[in-house]
Amino acid sequence: MAQPFCPEAPMKILFMCTANSCRSVLSEALFNHLAPAAHHAVSSGSFPSGTLNARALATLEQAGVSTAGLYSKGSEAFADSPPDIVITVCDKAGGEPCPVYFGPALKSHWGLEDPSQVQGDEQAIQAAFEQTVQKIRQRFAVFFALDLDHLSPTELKNALDRIGAL
Repeated sequence: MAQPFCPEAPMKILFMCTANSCRSVLSEALFNHLAPAAHHAVSSGSFPSGTLNARALATLEQAGVSTAGLYSKGSEAFADSPPDIVITVCDKAGGEPCPVYFGPALKSHWGLEDPSQVQGDEQAIQAAFEQTVQKIRQRFAVFFALDLDHLSPTELKNALDRIGAL
């Protein structure tokens, strides 16, 4: 198996979920907002809804994260440039099927509960979105602290899986 990435080179991460309307889009936008300039994220869905969750966009904007260029998309998001790492964000514990990426990229699962499925008043729903953003930020802080120059693909895969368990 070829090395999935070169730490000194730009890294592309794909965040996948079923509809690509909320969790994967939150992850894409936050990654691109927080990541070193050389790294880039995209998101996609196995069955893209074609629309983005309005509250997800508003939550990002309230956090000072750009939503420019975000849209619900399928595999065309990475057709010309395959990812180095694929992270699924659907919540297996919630019984959701996670999309499968068939390619040489490292793969990990970082399940997130779907805040768009939360029932309750406006305050409870908004709190669910903010908690999801906080969980994503927490995972990215750990990811960005990794010493990518000294991790083998196996070590990186293990680190990604540990981050997904946070």
